[in-house]
Amino acid sequence: MSGFIITGTDTNIGKTVFSAALAGALQAHYWKPVQSGLEGETDTEIVMRLSGLPRHKILPETYKLTQPLSPHRAAELDDVEITRKRLLQLPAVDQLVIEGAGGLMVPLTRDWLMIDLFADWQLPVVLCARTGLGTINHSLLSIEALRLRDIPIVGMAFIGESNEDSERTICTMGGVRRLGRLPHLDTLDATCLTDAFRENFNLADFGVEL
Repeated sequence: MSGFIITGTDTNIGKTVFSAALAGALQAHYWKPVQSGLEGETDTEIVMRLSGLPRHKILPETYKLTQPLSPHRAAELDDVEITRKRLLQLPAVDQLVIEGAGGLMVPLTRDWLMIDLFADWQLPVVLCARTGLGTINHSLLSIEALRLRDIPIVGMAFIGESNEDSERTICTMGGVRRLGRLPHLDTLDATCLTDAFRENFNLADFGVEL
């Protein structure tokens, strides 16, 4: 099995939309193992709508928690036990795009972080970052945390309006590849997202054989 972990420097920065774009471009399976918050569209439902993937390539969540909180707290409120055994079992598919919950240091339990799960999986990480103020600090901290745990980093995927200096600074100081930038789209549907990804990213930069 090959694939990518999609994580972010923060929550609500657009990594679900990016995950939909990448999974669609690769025609990979998509999996969001832990979903916190069920009001409105879930991340899996958003990817189903935006990726253009057939239904069988959208895998069900392992944990669906009702409250839009950190997974450790949402699980406690739902009286659900999140276990390593269940999450360490990756789906048996050829290629997989996995979307994490929130940022790297989000707790899954009281003694287990999202980044700990990534270290166990040992799949390459695409780090999504917004382009606004504060992104340099958040991005460099995230890069350092991944490196301290020997988690491979594919590169940075920026999301938002162009900020060439911040993007260049992060990639130069962090020693990572700039994969591209996904702009905000006035119309967000599968066609527009596919076109935007194709215009702003090159799958070869992800180490994918074309």
